Amino acid sequence: MKTTKIFNYTLALLLIGSASSCDLTEVPVDTATNEAVFGSEGGLDLYANSFYDLLPSTDVGVFQDDDISDLVARNGVDNYLAPNALSPITSSGWSWTELRNINYFIENAEKSTVPAKNHYLGVARFFRALFYFDKVKRFGDVPWIDQTILVTDEEALYSKRDDRFEVMDHVLADLNYAIENITLTSDPSVTRITKNVARAYKTRICLYEASFRKYHTEYNKQATANVWYEEVVKESNSIKGFTLHEGVSPERAYRELFIAKSAFQDETILSVALSASLQVFSSANRRFISPTYGNRPSLTRRFVNTYLNLDGTPFTSKAGYKTTTFAEEVKNRDLRLKQTIRVGDYKRTENGIPVVAPPNFSQTYTGYQPIKWSYDERFPYDDESRNDNAHIIMRWGEVLLNKAEALAELNKMTAADWTATIGALRKRAGITGATLTTVPTVADPYMVAFFAGKFTNPILLEVLRDRGTEMIFEGLRPDDLRRWKLGELFQSAPMNGMYVPALGEYDLNGDGTKDVSFYQGTKPTSTTPNIAFVDVSPSTAVGRLQLSNGTSGEIIWNPGAREWADKKYLYPIPEADRTRNPALGQNPGW
Repeated sequence: MKTTKIFNYTLALLLIGSASSCDLTEVPVDTATNEAVFGSEGGLDLYANSFYDLLPSTDVGVFQDDDISDLVARNGVDNYLAPNALSPITSSGWSWTELRNINYFIENAEKSTVPAKNHYLGVARFFRALFYFDKVKRFGDVPWIDQTILVTDEEALYSKRDDRFEVMDHVLADLNYAIENITLTSDPSVTRITKNVARAYKTRICLYEASFRKYHTEYNKQATANVWYEEVVKESNSIKGFTLHEGVSPERAYRELFIAKSAFQDETILSVALSASLQVFSSANRRFISPTYGNRPSLTRRFVNTYLNLDGTPFTSKAGYKTTTFAEEVKNRDLRLKQTIRVGDYKRTENGIPVVAPPNFSQTYTGYQPIKWSYDERFPYDDESRNDNAHIIMRWGEVLLNKAEALAELNKMTAADWTATIGALRKRAGITGATLTTVPTVADPYMVAFFAGKFTNPILLEVLRDRGTEMIFEGLRPDDLRRWKLGELFQSAPMNGMYVPALGEYDLNGDGTKDVSFYQGTKPTSTTPNIAFVDVSPSTAVGRLQLSNGTSGEIIWNPGAREWADKKYLYPIPEADRTRNPALGQNPGW
C-alpha cells in the first residue's frame, strides 16, 4: 500500500531534475530514462506517485489548521494575525516546483502509447487542480501555466498574473477531466486517488468558489455563484459507495474515525496511512496535549454553545445557559461534543490502566480540551511524535455538508435532502426529534449573532452549525471564514472558556473529586492530590487567564493582540519573487 510519504520514485526524480528554488527558470531535463517511464504503465504509475506529496503533511496534519480560527483558543498568535507580522518580506508559498513536475508528466504522458495513459493523466490533472486551488486561495491572481517552460521563454517567465476567476475555470476543467478519465473507482486502503476522490474534492473546491463569488462582492461575480453551487450538488449526487460510519454505538462512532490505525472504508474517501513499522507518524497527541510542544488548542465556549441538546433543541434556548457550569453544560448534548473534548466519564490510560481524566488546566486554556485526534494512551504519544492513526483528509461527512450548504444557498433544500444530509449527521450524533427530518423555518438568534449577522436564512444557519460541530479540527474553518468574507471573526471572536461561579475548587467531571482551583493573589493550599491551580488575578498581560466578572464569570484567555485587515483575504506576493519578476505586481493593500 502506497501512502503520501512512503514512495520510491527515484526513477521519476531522475527525469524531472527537481529543483530546490522556486523560480520558473529551472526546468525538467529529458534523459535516457524517458522511455522507461513513459513507455510503460509501471513507469507512469511510479512517476504519478510523486504527486502525492501535494497532500497535507501528516506531522502537523489538517488537525492543526483550525488553531488560528474563531473556534479555538491557542498559545500565542499566528503570524497571519499578529500585528505587523505578515508582509511581502515574510510572505511565502510562491513555489512552482510541483507544477513543473506535473506539467512535464502531462506533456510526456500525452505522447505515450500506453493504453492506460488517460488514467494517469487524470491523476496528474487532479493534482494540478489541487495545486492551483491552493495558489488561488492564497494569492488570488496567479499565472496559469499548463506546459513546461523553457529557460529561453522570457515571455512566459516574466509574464503577468492571470485573473483568478479564469484560473478557477481551468481548475474546474482539470477536475472534470480527472473524474472522466480516472479508472480507479474504489481503493480498500483509501489512500489512492480514485474517481470518487476527485468528485469529493470537486465539491469542496466548487463550494469555496461559489461562496467566494457570492460574498466577495468587490469582484462583481455574484451572478456566477449559483453555477458553482450547482456543481457541488451534481457532483455530490454522483458519489456512490459511502455512508456515515456507525461503529458500535453513537457514543463512539464519530471519534472512532479519527483514532483508527486503518481508516474506515465506509466513510473515509481519502486518507494518509501512517505506520509505526515504517516510522511514519503524526504528532497529534503532542500538539493537542503537551503543555509545551504545540499550540495547546482549546475550544471556545462561544463555539461549544452551538452544540445542540440531544432532543434537537438549541442549548442556548435554555434559561440560564450563560451561567451553567461545565459539569452540567456537557450533559445531554450532541454526542459529538463528548467525542471531541474531555467530559464526564472520559478516561485515559497509562500503561493500559484506565485513569479518570477531567480537563487538565496545565494543558487547556478554556477547559474544553480536545480528544478528537488523540489516542487515550499517554505513553509514548504525549511525549513523542508517534501517532500512527490514519490521517483523514476527505470523508463522506464533509460531502454531505458541502451538498447541504449548496442546496441552502440555492434555496432548493427539500425535506428529503435535509434528512439525508444534516438529519443523517445529527442522527449519527445521537440527536432525536423533528430536527432530523424537518427543514428549519426560524433562525436561531444565537447563530445569527455567531456569524455577526452575515446569515439569516434559518436553513443555512443550521447547516453551518453542523459544519462547525462535525468538521472541527479538520482544517476547513479558516478557509470557510475567508470564503464567507467573515475575516473579522479571526480577530473579534472571544477566546472564552467555561463559566466559574466564584473563586475556589471545582469538580469538572462529577466524580466527587475536585479537579481545579481558581484563585487570585497567593496560591492556596489544598488537600486534594493533583489538583490544578489556576491564577486568575486581575492582569492585562499577554498569556494570562481572567474571569469575565473579576472573581466570577467565563474564563477569558489573552493570547496576545490579533489583527485583521481585509487585505489578508489574500497573502502578499513575496518580495523576492516580485523582484525577480516585477510584472507580478502586488495584491491590494500590501
